[in-house]
Order: sequence, then structure tokens, then C-alpha cells
Amino acid sequence: MSNLYQRTLSLAGLDTSDLSVEDLRALVREILEAKIHGVCFSPYVERQGPGTEIGEAQIRERLSVVTPYVDWVRSFSTTEGNELIPKVATEYGLGTMVGAWIGTDLSKNETELANAIEVASAGDAGIVAVGNEVLLRGDLPEDQLIEYIQRVKAAVPGVDVGYVDAYFKFVDHPRVTELCDVILANCYPFWEGCPAEHALLYMKEMYRRAVHAANGKKVVISETGWPNLGTPEEGAVPSLESAMKYFIDTYRWAEQDGIEIFYFSAFDETWKIDAEGDVGAYWGLWDKDGNPKYV
Repeated sequence: MSNLYQRTLSLAGLDTSDLSVEDLRALVREILEAKIHGVCFSPYVERQGPGTEIGEAQIRERLSVVTPYVDWVRSFSTTEGNELIPKVATEYGLGTMVGAWIGTDLSKNETELANAIEVASAGDAGIVAVGNEVLLRGDLPEDQLIEYIQRVKAAVPGVDVGYVDAYFKFVDHPRVTELCDVILANCYPFWEGCPAEHALLYMKEMYRRAVHAANGKKVVISETGWPNLGTPEEGAVPSLESAMKYFIDTYRWAEQDGIEIFYFSAFDETWKIDAEGDVGAYWGLWDKDGNPKYV
């Protein structure tokens, strides 16, 4: 562990509400320079989003921004050029959680699965995540999702295969939980309206519920984060200071308790406004142009 990170951890008992913006920025810098476990990565730039074909040059450019600060990256799809992310990430020395996007389009699901299997067979997947919040959205019945997970597990027996969803879905769907090699739980105090001052305690409870459901299997927090701008979600209010405090508290806890966390997200993504409102555009550690927001 670096001296910088040791100094950060020496503040473990300090209430971040007592810190100035300058102090918060310094702590964010120290944590990033020591490297966090992982970040959720999409290579899109302004006026791009799902449906845009992404080239390798753009992936390399965007990935080079985050590589010095993370050990792993998580991708969300294996089509439209996203299938190139794991290869580039592996070249950059990063671990990869490779996401196959599963939705209501059964034909596209087949392409996603086939490409994920190809990526994993090439040695570029540390974890394959078959679907993201499929059950939460109600896109497919449980049996169909299980069949997809089984097929990928059979095709790449040497690779851990899991499924990403909100932490409570692993309680609600024990058959899915039992099938997964690793439990990939999304934990968002913000989206459940939790005020920032209680967010870390609430995330710990989310994680505890996932661990209980996992029955001894490894649990990874596959997404968490806090936006710096946008409309509040009940008692959860986006702000620069709250976003920095949440990041700091999250990674002090992760280091102390040995928890693997993928932060959401690498970059601000304007396209997410359509689904999530104005707040959807402001979850990045870097802005849409690749500039660091908190350092």
C-alpha cells in the first residue's frame, strides 16, 4: 500500500463533513493515485450512446485517461465496438469485467452472448457478466436469464461468470444467485433517496444483504456512485462536496474491509439523461471531455 493511501486511511475516523473542498480534493487525488479497484467504463463522447459504433482508436483514447488510476474496468456490452474494450484493457494491464448486454431483443442477445464467449475464450475476460439489471427492468423472465448464464458457463469453464443486478435481486432470485460464480451487486444509496450523510452506512447494509444471499460466494459491488449535479432523489441531493465525500468514504471502507468496488462511472454521459433525467449525465469521475472533476 502506498504512503499516500496510508495517509488517507489514517483519517478513517474523521468525519468528512468537517473537511474543506480543498481537503476533499486532496483526498480524492490520493485515493486515485493509489488506484481504486475498478471503474465502470463506456467509451462514448458527446452526442454518442448505445447505437453508436465505436472504433478502437476512440476506445484507446478514452481508456488511457482512466488506466493510471484503476486496476480493473467493467464494460457493458459486446457489440457496436464495445467488444474491443477487453482486448485493449488487457494490453494496458487491466483486469476486465466483460458485460454482455441482455434485453428484450432476443436476436441481439444471441450476438452479445456469442461475442462475450469469444472475448473470454481469447483470455481477455476476468469475469463475464451476463446481463445488467435484466430482472430489475423486467426485460426477461428468470428462466430465460438462467439459460443464458448456463450457456456462457458451459462455454468458458475457466472464467468466473456472474450476473449484475440491484443487491436485493439476489435475495429475491435465489436460483440466479446459486448459479453465479460471483455475485455482482449494484448498490446505490442515491437512487433509494438516502441522504448523503447516511449513504455509507446504507451501502454497507446493502452489501450485507447481498453477502447473506450469496451464502459464501464472493460479492463484488459492481456499481455505486454519487452525482455532482442534477435533480435530487428524495433526500439524496447531488453536489460537488457530496460526490467527493461519497467517493472518499467508499474507498476507505473498501480498503479497510477488503471489498472490490467498481465505481460508476468513468465519464459523464449526456445520453443517460433520456432514461434518468438531468442527474443521469453527472456520475463520472471525469467530465464528458475527459477532464478530472474532483482533482
